[in-house]
Amino acid sequence: MSKQEFCLIGAMAVVTFLIRYPLLAFSSQINLPPQLIEALKYLPPAILTAIVVPEIFMPTENKIILNYTNAKLIGAISTILISWRTKNLLLAIIGGMLIFFVWHWLLIQFN
Repeated sequence: MSKQEFCLIGAMAVVTFLIRYPLLAFSSQINLPPQLIEALKYLPPAILTAIVVPEIFMPTENKIILNYTNAKLIGAISTILISWRTKNLLLAIIGGMLIFFVWHWLLIQFN
């Protein structure tokens, strides 16, 4: 890693720290309404959904693919089904990834 890259990464770390630290330092002194605290609980699933859903339904281009040739969709559906049946997050992730990779490999082999 060059000196410039090291300095760039260090500067990004400092800026990130300076942006986030004041809010964390004074968070115990800020009283938020209970409705806002309740609404903030839905923020991580909403952000995760906004990131994952377009990647699943539009894996290659800007068109929605809802058939068996979309290995990401098959993997996502299988992950949902595994998590629903087993209630085990690790098993759902591993099973979904395994089904995705096998389905993707089969698509490559037979197309």
